[in-house]
Amino acid sequence: MKPDIHPTFYPEAKVTCASCGRTWTTGSTKKEFRVDICAECHPFFTGEASRLLDIEGQVDRFYKKLSIRQNYVDQQKVKEELKGSPERPIEDLGLATRANEALKAAGITNVGQFLEKLNGGNDAVLAIAGFGQASLTAAKKKLRSLGYELLEAAA
Repeated sequence: MKPDIHPTFYPEAKVTCASCGRTWTTGSTKKEFRVDICAECHPFFTGEASRLLDIEGQVDRFYKKLSIRQNYVDQQKVKEELKGSPERPIEDLGLATRANEALKAAGITNVGQFLEKLNGGNDAVLAIAGFGQASLTAAKKKLRSLGYELLEAAA
């Protein structure tokens, strides 16, 4: 063994826990040092870890995810059922607020009523006060994306 290459060993090194303040001695190459957490305050050693795991276990988390997924599937079914339905609310077209209000004032509350009006031609829809060409174009685009078939005269 080569002389003077090894660090000094302190058999009575003082260790201090930064969390709870407990001190003890051990052998080390440092005379004094601090640790963030010790066996007195660590959750694994104090039994707090098991209590934390039991608050919301894996089974509970699984059922929570399962219920969220089921809600999503139910919502998708409702959307799919309404996809070609004339009873779909007019708000689902995502038109501007002014256009929605104009349609409501004209008594059009669902897609079926809007399609009937649209079958009368673009001019019949544009005759609604507050409903302009931009809203008509946006409504037609959305109707096509939702799977509704528009008449060629209305297209």
